[in-house]
Amino acid sequence: MPDNAPRAISASLLAWYDVHARALPWRAAPGSNAPDPYRVWLSEVMLQQTQVASAKPYFEKFVARWPSFEALAAAEDAELMAAWAGLGYYARARNMLACARTVAARGGLPDNEAGLRALPGIGSYTAAAIAAIAFGQRAVVVDANVERVVPRLFALAEPLPGARPRIRTLTDSITPDARAGDFAQAMMDLGATICTARAPRCLICPLRAQCDGFASGAPEAFPVKAAKIPKPQRHGTMFWVERDGQVQLVTRPAKGLLGGMRALPTGPWSDTPPGLEGAPIEADWRLLDARVTHGFTHFNLDVALAAVTITAHSAGEGIWWPIADLDSAGLPTVFAKAAMIFRRDGCAG
Repeated sequence: MPDNAPRAISASLLAWYDVHARALPWRAAPGSNAPDPYRVWLSEVMLQQTQVASAKPYFEKFVARWPSFEALAAAEDAELMAAWAGLGYYARARNMLACARTVAARGGLPDNEAGLRALPGIGSYTAAAIAAIAFGQRAVVVDANVERVVPRLFALAEPLPGARPRIRTLTDSITPDARAGDFAQAMMDLGATICTARAPRCLICPLRAQCDGFASGAPEAFPVKAAKIPKPQRHGTMFWVERDGQVQLVTRPAKGLLGGMRALPTGPWSDTPPGLEGAPIEADWRLLDARVTHGFTHFNLDVALAAVTITAHSAGEGIWWPIADLDSAGLPTVFAKAAMIFRRDGCAG
């Protein structure tokens, strides 16, 4: 790649972005003043491990309900967790609430990467993105799209994840001093709409002339990825306890997977099927034929489903939630899947 290529890359990409930038509810128009830092921060937290299309309706719901750090800081934990349900990676929601309370207490969001990294739930990427997009600071922003675009631009043969330090160095080399926020968002848009994982649209790419991957004739060969390690398989049982049109819910422990969320009672998640171990009450349980499968970050889960109906005077502690209004409980996705099957197939009767 020629010595002047980094300057040409940033100039070409910004010119393309000025015309083709995606209209997103948390963005300012290209070349405009930085948008509200709260909206930038909220969007970046939601976009961690979540696609733009999935995050948009949640973002719009959140800013309508909690339009500022101060408003979000005053939210009840359970209220926020219920509103987050379905976005996954629930530690983000807990950290988001802690961050909002910290920012509200200090009177504003820090405008630099070091200050941002000190806040709950903000790592190196998120700090760089907020610093660049919300405050116009030069920062090296490397998301999943950049991890695809940059190895193609430079035909980087080193495989991920080991190549990440080199990718950051190369991204630094093409990041301009001015309009760093626009440049970061332009890289995201390029990766999302043109330099896609499969079938990249190289013929309309603004960086085709500078792209070593395109010149190689096999841009899809980059980035090189190490072989995937299969996820462990775990098993569990979820329990549906119904009485008088209500179902028993529990609040999961604050720490751990899906911490603080409302959920159906469940037994242990183990390497072998646990049967009825961990059932919330002694009962004549009926095992449903249907099962639920769900993929978490570090393991896959296979869940058996057991149901029973009890009388109003039977034992059974926990939260009793109207079945007709169960969608408002904010169940995590894996429990929402199970609830749909229980409601469809009926419980023990």
